[in-house]
Amino acid sequence: MKHVSRRSGGFTLVELLVVIAIITILAGLTMATMGIANTTAARNRAKAEIGALSLAIESYKVDNGDYPRSSSTDTLKATITDSSTAGGQYNDASLTLYKQLSGDGADGSTPDRTLSTAEKALGKVYFTFKPNMLYPRVPAGTAATVTALVDPFLNCYGYSTMGSASTTGTQAGGYNPTFDLWSTGGTSGTAGWITNWN
Repeated sequence: MKHVSRRSGGFTLVELLVVIAIITILAGLTMATMGIANTTAARNRAKAEIGALSLAIESYKVDNGDYPRSSSTDTLKATITDSSTAGGQYNDASLTLYKQLSGDGADGSTPDRTLSTAEKALGKVYFTFKPNMLYPRVPAGTAATVTALVDPFLNCYGYSTMGSASTTGTQAGGYNPTFDLWSTGGTSGTAGWITNWN
């Protein structure tokens, strides 16, 4: 008499492990692709913001005869890599750019995104900043003092007038005869920076 083995309708442990391994590999590939897509989107947004800010800076110069500047922007070299929002030259230079392009705090007051339209009329608005470009990131209309202008990677934008010709003479040491504007692009080295001089 022959024994006929009957297979039950379930899966074996090996089959389950193979399926789990395949799902894990596919999930890993999907996550890696999403990470690359998010980084690419952030870099493209930084490029677009740098282009728009550059146009606003040029408009400011047309009206005022000089680029937005301060002692921070005249001394910030585009080789310094510390772009954190914890203070420092990046922070001060980006805040100068925000104040002078937005009209927010252009009268010397502390920049505050809750100013009314009449209060902002004290300074001409050259650029309307989106809330996600400002640090700290809080919803528009919320009482919070702007402390920095940030890129999509939450680092301060670099802005330097070192090297630009101005009404007070030419500052030596910049990459541009106009101004330098850059994002570190979420990278640790200068090779991955997004700039207005390339």
